[in-house]
Amino acid sequence: MPEAQGPAQIPRDVLGRPPKELKRLAREGCWAGSHAGRARLYPRLIQRVSCRLVTPDALVYRDVAARLFGKPSVSSHPLPEFLEGCPVPTYCLSPHGVTALKKILICVGALFPDITHSPLLPALAALLLHYSEDEAQCFESLSRLIASNAPHAAYIDQSFLAHQASCMTFGDLASKHCPAAHKLIAGAADNVLEVYSEWLSWLFPGLPFGYAVRVLDVFLLEGQKVLYRIALALLKQFRLSAAPAGPQGSDVKAELQAFVRNITEHVTVDKLLERAFGIRLFSRKEIWLLHMANRKALVERGITVVQRRPSFHLAVDMQKFSSSTVTAQEMRLVWSWLPERFSLFPPLLLFSTSEDGCSLQRFYTCCEGYEPTVLLIKTTEGEVCGAFLSSDWAERKKSGATSGFFGTGECFVFTVRPEAERYEWVLIKKPELAKAVPRSRQRSPSPAPESPLGSSRDSRSSSPNHLAVPSPQGRGRLSPFLAIRHFLLPSKTASMFMSGSRDGIVIGGGGGQALSLDASLLRGHTEHCETFDNPPLCQENFQVQLLEVWGFQRA
Repeated sequence: MPEAQGPAQIPRDVLGRPPKELKRLAREGCWAGSHAGRARLYPRLIQRVSCRLVTPDALVYRDVAARLFGKPSVSSHPLPEFLEGCPVPTYCLSPHGVTALKKILICVGALFPDITHSPLLPALAALLLHYSEDEAQCFESLSRLIASNAPHAAYIDQSFLAHQASCMTFGDLASKHCPAAHKLIAGAADNVLEVYSEWLSWLFPGLPFGYAVRVLDVFLLEGQKVLYRIALALLKQFRLSAAPAGPQGSDVKAELQAFVRNITEHVTVDKLLERAFGIRLFSRKEIWLLHMANRKALVERGITVVQRRPSFHLAVDMQKFSSSTVTAQEMRLVWSWLPERFSLFPPLLLFSTSEDGCSLQRFYTCCEGYEPTVLLIKTTEGEVCGAFLSSDWAERKKSGATSGFFGTGECFVFTVRPEAERYEWVLIKKPELAKAVPRSRQRSPSPAPESPLGSSRDSRSSSPNHLAVPSPQGRGRLSPFLAIRHFLLPSKTASMFMSGSRDGIVIGGGGGQALSLDASLLRGHTEHCETFDNPPLCQENFQVQLLEVWGFQRA
């Protein structure tokens, strides 16, 4: 094992410290100074993990191991099926340690038969074995992490379905928190989700031992959210370290793996952790909610708990896709911006002015009943822009005569030509603008929209009252922004997502409209708006050459 970083710094009363203080000490590398200190601390920290009542312990392991392997013969048993295709790193283990690791994994397979796929488990077992008295203690620690029942704080995914949902969740987080790196990868890879499906292997076994064990320090206290943080920080660093032209080869996955293996040349472990914890991530509960939404989408695609191998095809098929506004490559980029649970499904054309005519009523008729949708506009100047709209256009009818804004914080606007860029809800980039809504507070109604193509900018309210973002209708719709937490916004203008009336449609409001179209669907206007904090998406007053609305082809 590499030398510890310095003399032991672990305070004698460390376990008596408040949880927040304990996390701070772990993040700062307090127990990085002593291997012996870690060996004393890890089992005690893991004993604090809330887990199922009947969880196999060291005594159970000794009994099962003696029965399976005999005393003291070496196991010739194959590794469990759930490790098929998963790397089994050994780090600094001796040959005797490698044998112990295999025995631990075989016993896990025997005692946890419900595990069908778990790429993290072998790396975790190997790292813990370095700091355990013996293999029985290592097994008990691993067992508690597998059997954890802490709310919204899973440690180890235990099925292909759960693992793939985590990959999609990481993709969602990367798209939001690492837009430059995401754009780089989307331009270099045919399938962005395929790249993100390897995110866990960037950490384990990708990171060298000294970095991996520092990640383990905080993982034992904070759970899987820490892994997302570290992987996002690695992705940001990859973008910073990449050549200006982007990845040099055609295999961006291999370049990412090589970058992580050589991470010591790019950033110290302290700086990496500092950057990871500087990312304003969703709460643990919101990440869990996003994970469950992604899991639900996978189930819709026929992915099951017992399935072990991915069976994904590109959602945007380069050969079959046909659009009058964008190329297949451009649509693939737009699809990479969508929440992962929607980007699983191939695009389905719902409305096109070239086929359905320039009628707003026809637009509503074709689009109602579908959510979310992607709006694409090609101007007579050849510019292409659009919007991802999270809610059904039928919701416009719920406001009665006064057509209010609706939608959720997942809406965004974008440009495709001449430059590709996405502009998300302003609260994603500036979360400090919002406050959590007190449970006792009633939600205010949605604000009325500004008239399409109009300049009713003085409709902005100067009222000091805060407005809660309108919540989505229906329990089945899971949104990390709205299903659990609601916000108090500093003004009405920060939640103007989408609106429709007989006079036209408006997307984005406050100080202007990100996109607005009149009832003929031939004339439009774009300008900066406060909801998305976007510049004009094309020439401010534009003529529509083609307009398309795309939905999602579900089985």
